[in-house]
Amino acid sequence: MLRKANESVGSLRQPTQKSATDWAHEWMALVFTPLIRVLRRANVSPNAITVFGFALGLFGGVALALGYWRVAIVLIVASGLLDGVDGLLARQSQRVTRFGAFLDSVLDRWSDSALFLGLLIWYSSLDMHIQVILASTALASSLLVSYTRARAEGVGAQCKRGLFTRLERFIVLVAGLVLNLMTVALCVVAVLSTLTAIQRIYYTSEYIKANLED
Repeated sequence: MLRKANESVGSLRQPTQKSATDWAHEWMALVFTPLIRVLRRANVSPNAITVFGFALGLFGGVALALGYWRVAIVLIVASGLLDGVDGLLARQSQRVTRFGAFLDSVLDRWSDSALFLGLLIWYSSLDMHIQVILASTALASSLLVSYTRARAEGVGAQCKRGLFTRLERFIVLVAGLVLNLMTVALCVVAVLSTLTAIQRIYYTSEYIKANLED
């Protein structure tokens, strides 16, 4: 039993294959190299990119609430791309800081919440009760994915992996907006985010049993 627990924890801490997030980071590193060079020469702070990306996400949520979905798509996609650019800029300019990581994580949660709240306001104005429930559930389950990771890291477990991380959630939501299939997208986000939170709870439980309990 202990051996299985260690194997489970080991696979969580050191995954044997690249995740979608890893592939995305490598792709962005290639595509945005010229932009990163320009930003470095201009001495732009990674934290400034983080805040600007958050502002775009916030305005994207406002656009959703007002029914300007095409505008929202542009703002949300731009916000998502900048969420990768800030990390690349920090690493390539050797300006990685603990506060920068903290700020990025917090503003990511606010940006996600703005998106879901925008949908909630829009659907509420149309009395679309099922969509309101789905958006509320998707918001809560998405925040739980982040919260379980934060609490897991508090006991020493590097809980970065999961079935449905922020990148996958972002792709599904953008696809739902573009294809006008938001009800389906919200169902997918609500269900898979909940399963991811449960998955992280299980892995953290195994980590604690294997490493912190006698």
